[in-house]
Amino acid sequence: MSEARGHRERVLVVDDEPDIVALCAFHLAKAGYSVSTADTGTAGLERARREMPALIVLDLMLPDIGGFDVLRILRSDESTRDTAVLLLTARKEETDRIRGLTLGADDYLTKPFSPQELVLRVGAILRRTSRADQPSASALDIGPIRIDRAAHVVTVDGAEIDLTATEFKLLLTLAERKGRVQSRAVLLDAVWEAASDIQTRTVDMHVQRLRAKLGDAGAMIETVRAIGYRLRPGKRSEE
Repeated sequence: MSEARGHRERVLVVDDEPDIVALCAFHLAKAGYSVSTADTGTAGLERARREMPALIVLDLMLPDIGGFDVLRILRSDESTRDTAVLLLTARKEETDRIRGLTLGADDYLTKPFSPQELVLRVGAILRRTSRADQPSASALDIGPIRIDRAAHVVTVDGAEIDLTATEFKLLLTLAERKGRVQSRAVLLDAVWEAASDIQTRTVDMHVQRLRAKLGDAGAMIETVRAIGYRLRPGKRSEE
């Protein structure tokens, strides 16, 4: 991902380790992004609200406000709730990664990391966010669920559901392939544009959160044991 971008999407790096900030900023700028930085959670939130970056690279271990709290605030603020977030963490425990995804992170990267992988992850997130915002054909109706591709809006029985860009893309992918089983690896590739060996648990956590947001209609997303998921129109009762 070395091509320059005419629109120079802005990426905000929030981390208190100068070496990590310099590494991220250098490689992201080299890839064509406009980069700004912050070394505390408070400063990161201020910059996010002022600059409205396309994506935030957020460290979990910050000196004032923890990364999880920063993420929670970002997702609760109307001005930043749709901003893409890539978590950086030195913690390798699955529970921390699951917590981050549950709070609304789009992806995560554990330290130490490859700068090239960072750039690729950022690019993958922004490409799917960009596609989700692009106008497409007419709205898609699946049972009580209506997916308006152009407006990037999902409603259930007429009530609008607040989804992140990743959740929207996941639901749209399942809806466009309704009735067909999608393996976790296939969903990782289609939604996250990631290699199938990254973490299939990422898919599980996003499906779990998506079901919760859809309410009774979430039961339409059926788990196919040992394989993956499929969307079955008409199924609304709990499994």
